[in-house]
Amino acid sequence: MRMLMIRWRKSSRSNGAGECVEVARLEDGTVAVRHSRDPEGPKLVFTRQEWAAFLGGVHDNEFELSALDAE
Repeated sequence: MRMLMIRWRKSSRSNGAGECVEVARLEDGTVAVRHSRDPEGPKLVFTRQEWAAFLGGVHDNEFELSALDAE
C-alpha cells in the first residue's frame, strides 16, 4: 500500500494566532483547504478551475468587505 504524503502550506501572512487556513495540492490536481487548528477536521476540496477562479477573485479584490457592503 502506497502512503500518500500531503504537504500543507500556511500563508506567510499568518499571524500565529491560530485563525489560519492551510492549502495543499492533492495527487489528482485538486486543492484542499483546512483550518490550521483542526488538521484532522473537515477539508474543502476544489478543482483546479474552481481554485483558479477563487484566486482570480482574490487578486481582483472581489472579496473586499467594502465591496460587499456596497451591494
